[in-house]
Amino acid sequence: MAEYDYDLFVIGAGSGGVRAARLAANMGLKVGVAEEDRPGGTCVLRGCVPKKFMVYASEVPSNIDYARGFGWDVTLGDFNWHQFKTHNQAEVTRLSGIYGSNLARAGAELIPCHAGFKDDHTLILTSSDGAAREVTAKTILIATGGWPFLPQHCPGVLEHSLTSNDMFELPELPKKLVIVGGGYIAVEFAGIMNGLGVDVTLMYRGEKILRGFDSDVRDHLSAEMKLRGITILTGVDPIKLHTEGDDTILHLNNGETFTTGKVMYASGRKPKTEGLNLDVLDIKLDVHGAIPVDAFSRTAIPHIFAIGDVTNRMNLTPVAIREAVAFVETALKDNPVAFDHSNIPTAVFSQPEIGTVGLSEDDAKAKGIVYDVYQTRFRPMKTAFVGGESRTFMKLIVEADSDVVIGCHLVGHDAGEMIQLAGIAVKARLTKAQWDATCAVHPTAAEELVTIKDKRL
Repeated sequence: MAEYDYDLFVIGAGSGGVRAARLAANMGLKVGVAEEDRPGGTCVLRGCVPKKFMVYASEVPSNIDYARGFGWDVTLGDFNWHQFKTHNQAEVTRLSGIYGSNLARAGAELIPCHAGFKDDHTLILTSSDGAAREVTAKTILIATGGWPFLPQHCPGVLEHSLTSNDMFELPELPKKLVIVGGGYIAVEFAGIMNGLGVDVTLMYRGEKILRGFDSDVRDHLSAEMKLRGITILTGVDPIKLHTEGDDTILHLNNGETFTTGKVMYASGRKPKTEGLNLDVLDIKLDVHGAIPVDAFSRTAIPHIFAIGDVTNRMNLTPVAIREAVAFVETALKDNPVAFDHSNIPTAVFSQPEIGTVGLSEDDAKAKGIVYDVYQTRFRPMKTAFVGGESRTFMKLIVEADSDVVIGCHLVGHDAGEMIQLAGIAVKARLTKAQWDATCAVHPTAAEELVTIKDKRL
C-alpha cells in the first residue's frame, strides 16, 4: 500500500501548475491537481490571452486610418462589443479545455475543488457543493497565482469600481472610463478602451507611469498615449468614490472631483494565498503576502514548493512555466535546477508596444556601472507615408568597460516581437561591436538596433 495518495499534488491549474503536473505524470508518477476555477489560470482565463484579443480588436480603427492613407476607400463601421465578447469567451473556453485535456492525456487527475492544508502532507479538498475530503501527497506544489488588489482605505472602491478581471465581462462598453494605476495592466487597458472608442483617463499617484521601467521609455509611452487621445493625470489619487445615476464621482487627493462613467482599478495584484491554511505550516508570508522560496522554489518545508505569481518573483506566464520545469528537475528527478531570473525579455501590449530586457538606465546607475547609451527616435516609414506623428523609440545601454549590451528598451509597433530576439543577444552578453557587426534587414524598424552608432552625450 502506498504511503501517500499522490506522489505529487499541485494546487492550481494555471500555466505553471499544469506544466509541472504534466511533466510529473509523464514520469509515471501519480499526480493530482486541484483547481477551483477552470484550468488555464490568469493568462488564459483573464489575462494575456483574452487581453491580447482585445488589443487586436482595438487596433482596427488605427489600421483603417492607415488604409485610407495608403489609398483605400474604406469606412469604419460600428464595433459590436457583444459579438466580440462572445467570440473572446469562446476562445478562452476552447483553450481552457485544451489545458484540461493535456492534463488528462498525461495521466494527471484534475479535481475541481478548493485545496487547503491540514498538515504538511495532508490537504483538505472542498468541492463547490461544500463536500470535503482529505488526501495526502509526498510532494506538494503551490501554484495558485495572483489576484487584483483593491485599496481598502478608499471608501466606495469596493462598491463602485472594476478590476482587470471584470473588463472581459462588461455588459456594455462605457462612454467614459477612468483607470486608476500606472502599471502595465493600466496602460494596456487604457490603449484597448481608447481604441474601442471609450473616452479614457488614466490616473496615477506617482510622477510618471510605469514605475520600474526605463525612464525614457516611460516618457516616450506617455507622450504616445496622449497623442492617441488618452488623458494622463499624474500626482493624483482617489480618496472616495460614489455614484450619481449612471455617473461615478471620484474625489481626488488634490481636493478636486472627477466625473466619469466607470472606474477600473489597476492598482496592483497580490499573491492568492487565501484559504490555503498556511498558518498550520511553518510558512510565513513576506511583506507583500507572497510565499517565500529559495532559488529552487522550495518553501521553508523541504517537500513543499511554490512557483509563479504566488511567490511574487517575476509575475510572467513564461517564467512560471520555466520555474515548473526547474521544480520537476529539482524535486522529482534529484537534479537541483534553479531558474535564472535575470535578463528576461518582457513585452507590454500598450499602444504602442513596449519591449524590454536587461537593466534600465536607472538600474545601471544604481549598481554603479559605468555605461554608454545609444538611442534613437524616428517615424517608421509606414507612419511617415500617411503623415502620422507617432514615433518609435529604441535605447541600448552598454557597459563601458566590456562593451556588453546590458539593456535594450523599445517602444513602437511590434516591439514585443523584436524584444524576443534582442533578448537572446542580451542574455548571451553579446557586445555592442557584435550587434554592429550584424547586417541590417532593410527596410525594417528593427534594423535600427544594429545601426545605432552615436553615443548619447
